[in-house]
Amino acid sequence: MFQPHARNSSWAPGEKCGLVAIIRTVATILELERFASRRHDLSDAPLSRVTLEIRAGEIVTLSGPSGCGKTLLLRAIADLDPATGTAVLDGKQRDQYSGPEWRRRVGFVATESAWWETCVGDHFSTPPGSGDIAALALSTAILGREVADLSTGERQRLALLRSLANQPRVMLLDEPTASLDYDTTLRLEVMVRDYVASSQCGVLWVCHDLNQRRRVADRALAVIGGVVQTADKAERS
Repeated sequence: MFQPHARNSSWAPGEKCGLVAIIRTVATILELERFASRRHDLSDAPLSRVTLEIRAGEIVTLSGPSGCGKTLLLRAIADLDPATGTAVLDGKQRDQYSGPEWRRRVGFVATESAWWETCVGDHFSTPPGSGDIAALALSTAILGREVADLSTGERQRLALLRSLANQPRVMLLDEPTASLDYDTTLRLEVMVRDYVASSQCGVLWVCHDLNQRRRVADRALAVIGGVVQTADKAERS
């Protein structure tokens, strides 16, 4: 299991992220071509015909007004909802993967993730290491608790650990720090950046906080008028 604390032993809350040097590559992990969600048989998805790429070792943030289709886009990429267009992962079309294999390789962490067992620990085939749990300001005792007794912030952090356990090639993060305080937000950011640096995965991160975007983003995208474009262009519009 990934252990960011071992590589960032000198990190302290409040410090700006970026303690790990990321090795840049030009490899593209995920490519979307004229891609759109078709959840509930939408004839005209709010965000449609999306064309973008996520490269190895980079975090791409995505911002935009509520209701513009960001979450629908992430769910469709994760193969949780039907979609049109093309999605390619590591050079292979989505239909060349089984559904479970695609969803292991493309990890989706929702703002409020699904939980199907009563006990937290039953959601992990291998329990996360104590260091990983502590890195997110949690204790190992939380694995024995019932999901219904957890706060939203606790569930968000555990959902990230659950996704990382699958060693995804791409991570889709839908406001994963929405219910976290500043200190814990920084901890989660460091964990994600460390995983990106060690695995050279790619990340698409829905993020509305400008300061967070400055801390974590290698590229920043925004949705304006139903079109995905670079954030600086969107802000000038």
